[in-house]
Amino acid sequence: MDFDKIQQAAQFIDKNINIKPQVGIVCGSGINSIVENIQNPVIIPYSQIPNFPVSTVKGHKSQMVCGRLGNKDVLALLGRFHYYEGYTMEQVTFPIRVMQLLGIKNVIITNAAGGLNASYKVGDIMMIKDHINLAVNPLIGQNDDRLGVRFPSLHNIYSPQLREKFAAIAKKHAIDIRDGVYLGLTGPSFETGAENRFFRMVGADCVGMSTVAEVIVAAHAQMNVFAASIISNVWNEKDEKTATHEEVLQGVEHTAERFSLLIEELIADI
Repeated sequence: MDFDKIQQAAQFIDKNINIKPQVGIVCGSGINSIVENIQNPVIIPYSQIPNFPVSTVKGHKSQMVCGRLGNKDVLALLGRFHYYEGYTMEQVTFPIRVMQLLGIKNVIITNAAGGLNASYKVGDIMMIKDHINLAVNPLIGQNDDRLGVRFPSLHNIYSPQLREKFAAIAKKHAIDIRDGVYLGLTGPSFETGAENRFFRMVGADCVGMSTVAEVIVAAHAQMNVFAASIISNVWNEKDEKTATHEEVLQGVEHTAERFSLLIEELIADI
């Protein structure tokens, strides 16, 4: 991880916004409505930020939005980077490192994921309580002690306190939510039936191609992490239909508004 490149990006952002963000938000595929209520937004295209990658995936806008949301100053990313796009894990997690140098202590990471749990349905909101990483660990390589320790613990990596608050907010609004395990893959191919059966056997409730690397780096940076998935499609062993990215975006669309409401209230309670 090139500390100087991270610092250059952080300094550029700091000079172009008039706030000190307290919360960082990563918006997953199609989950851009989270930022619609940001007050006095300052929008910075990724292409203007030194050393910042640009997302190539449909549903990711490749811009940063900074402003006020839920009575907190926030920095939101509309578009993330994936290993399957050809980026290195250093590039995939670069925005989290930038958040770290900007002094952000709380990060909210969202995604669209495929459901494996037989009780799940399209549109369900699932808090992530733990993960299984079958992708590449982003901390491989020389460690920079300025960013974190060599061997960070991932115990309770998903803040129990933030999950408890989110659950209480959902209950207040009579919105049913799930609490499960996310399994992270590299993608871009969707899973085989045999893989899905295996993933379910080892305890995964949903599967996706993002999030885990960002969460590991956030933990390395000693941030408080809350992560949640919108279940965009559900695997059915008896009817193994082929998943598509368009299906994923459609599955998210109907849930995004109420999901954004819960996230905004969580931010206010951090």
